[in-house]
Amino acid sequence: MTTNTRGPRKQRSSAKIDDVARLAGVSPMTVSRVINKGANVREETRLKVEAAIAELNYAPSTAARVLAGGEDLRIGLLHSNPSFAYLSEFLVGALDETSAANAQLLVEPCNEEGREAKAVEQLLRTRIDGVILPPPLSDSPAVLEALKNADVPVVAVATGRAPEWALSVSIDDREAAFTMTHHLATLGHRRIGFITGHPNQTASAERLDGYREALAALYMPFDPALVAQGYFTYRSGLEAAAQLLDLPEAPTAIFASNDDMAAATITMALRRGIEVPRQLTVCGFDDTALAVSVWPELTTIRQPTTEMARKAVQLLISEIRARNAGKSQIGHPHTVAEFKLIRRDSDASPVA
Repeated sequence: MTTNTRGPRKQRSSAKIDDVARLAGVSPMTVSRVINKGANVREETRLKVEAAIAELNYAPSTAARVLAGGEDLRIGLLHSNPSFAYLSEFLVGALDETSAANAQLLVEPCNEEGREAKAVEQLLRTRIDGVILPPPLSDSPAVLEALKNADVPVVAVATGRAPEWALSVSIDDREAAFTMTHHLATLGHRRIGFITGHPNQTASAERLDGYREALAALYMPFDPALVAQGYFTYRSGLEAAAQLLDLPEAPTAIFASNDDMAAATITMALRRGIEVPRQLTVCGFDDTALAVSVWPELTTIRQPTTEMARKAVQLLISEIRARNAGKSQIGHPHTVAEFKLIRRDSDASPVA
């Protein structure tokens, strides 16, 4: 009789905060905020959590103890970046900062188009307290909507269009592209080819706008034929470079929207017997390790990717702790990191 009485009580209290979060479709941190009467919880979310607690007969005091200190933090990083060099630098920064903060970093790939919601669901199952989104997922409506519905703190990185409810870190992509284009014109180039990035990223449009604005500021005509579509991959860079070099009047300089495509441009030029930079100047964007792995080494825009990842972790942890304390940061800060034009060996004045 004693065993039968204790059995049900043990079963009723075996649910964990993760179980409540999963049933309610929110993060464990949100469950903790509901339990502790924290602020900034939507009424609809609060009702879902309370219903899940009731259905599971969950003892809330356990959750309060689990997250009360705010130090057992689990940071999710959802990625789908075609540039291995960029992703590597981003991961280094995120890992360094989470380690310094005694937090855990859980990395989840999201490489299948149309499966974004599933990837978010998979990440949420790991009891994460917040999510960092490097590009291109920082611009993904499906990913952002799923995380917003789950009421999870988010930092969107390298996007020019972060939602107002999320934190974000980026550089001024338009100004950076303007700076590089102006530099090439200063060297004497008048036919400057441009390889765009993937259209699913806001940074791509910003960089194209910067290129066009620089041409206008220098009273140089914009020629649509000098713009080739790329997708931030090495392979797309080869195809775009071939398109530009096949023009009846080929450009004397090509500015690619990332280092992968710039490296591909150098390869395509060398295949055709074109010397870089004597006969063709090639410049990139990001300043990843690839920029100094090719020859000639790339002149490029340095985007402080590692530092941006660190800043993203800092912002996210600050927001998580504020929410756990029943508070919220004032607004959702957008941090603008500084870029820098790095000159190396791949640029020169055009041959007279």
